[in-house]
Amino acid sequence: MIVESLLTRIARRACARAMYFREESGFTVSPNRGGSDRLLYLHVPFCESLCPYCSFHRVVFDAPLCTRYFRALRREIELYADRGYEFTGLYVGGGTPTIMIDELVDTIAWAKKHFNIREISVETNPNHVTDETAALLVEAGVNRLSVGVQSFNDTLLRAMGRYDKYGSGVEIERRLDSVRGRFDTVNADMIFNFPTQSDEILRRDCVILCDSGVDQVTYYPLMVSDSTRATVESTLGRVDYGREKRCYSLIVDELCREFHAVSAWCFSRRDSMIDEYIVDYDEYAGLGSGSIGYFDGCCYANTFRIGEYCDRVMKGEIPIVGVRRFSRREQMRYDFLMKFFGLSVPGAFFREKYGSSPLAALWKEILAFSLSGGIRYKNDVGQVTRRGRYFGVVMMREFFIAVNNFRDFFRSGQC
Repeated sequence: MIVESLLTRIARRACARAMYFREESGFTVSPNRGGSDRLLYLHVPFCESLCPYCSFHRVVFDAPLCTRYFRALRREIELYADRGYEFTGLYVGGGTPTIMIDELVDTIAWAKKHFNIREISVETNPNHVTDETAALLVEAGVNRLSVGVQSFNDTLLRAMGRYDKYGSGVEIERRLDSVRGRFDTVNADMIFNFPTQSDEILRRDCVILCDSGVDQVTYYPLMVSDSTRATVESTLGRVDYGREKRCYSLIVDELCREFHAVSAWCFSRRDSMIDEYIVDYDEYAGLGSGSIGYFDGCCYANTFRIGEYCDRVMKGEIPIVGVRRFSRREQMRYDFLMKFFGLSVPGAFFREKYGSSPLAALWKEILAFSLSGGIRYKNDVGQVTRRGRYFGVVMMREFFIAVNNFRDFFRSGQC
């Protein structure tokens, strides 16, 4: 636990520094320069109701505002196309992207009209997993459907406020089974380390997943931002990070009977697109209110005010409000984190992108991971060990907590 605790402290400080954005409303993304594949991320922030543990940018559903928002989202797609950008992957997250399915289908079609999209992933919630919705998404060309399950345990679902919204664990199982084979990949989003989640509950969830027809499981650790901590503790209890590693080890043991690890917290029956598109795509554009993009070593964020977002986009502006420019070393550290989380750190990738091995700039980090047994180098590729996988969980958990704190800061109106 000493190594993990030290890593948590270091990662927390480093990620907090990385997410220190400067307000810059006049900033615009640079013209496309070609190169590697890029991903187009579209954010739909509307939900029927808000879960207490979630820090993503989301608001309660309002039909007229949502319609206006989708119209603006399609306009923002045009703005990127007009600037010469090209994207090969499309990921639609939220919120609940399927909350207005006709608008979503039109928006996917609009993206495909403007870009050479080869793979499409869409997030949804269990109550939207219906024959009608699945048929529309398949027709729209969606390859991967990611369903927010979190747990099949009814007691936990009630504590999360999801039982009444999305049904019992048995009902969720039935809905997942109903879309078996209809998409290239059906992913179940799960969460571990809830305060009242016993080993027995966690093991039972893993057994259900192994016996189900899902092609992929993404098992996130519970991530609590500063703004949600009080709500989480009052509804779910105090989070104990001291038990997180044991929970993770149990998940790995159970799921790897049927799945193989494709990232530190994603398990697949076969290779496919994953939730953490930032691992598979070195650069990505973030479209929609509160979206974050990363191009040419520069991270930027769109306005979190939905009305302002719609107004600015319809005027022909890309609605960026915050910017963080990374130094060369920071870019290498970011890429190292993403490759480490993806379980393989190829030296050739860094030489091609930066003209040197990661050892040149990140020798302290790599030495620490090597001495702690987290990574082993062979033939110029750093292979992340089983112990190292949990290091990846810790680092990415802190990365996302920092992102969530950043979102809270901007949403609070301080910028």
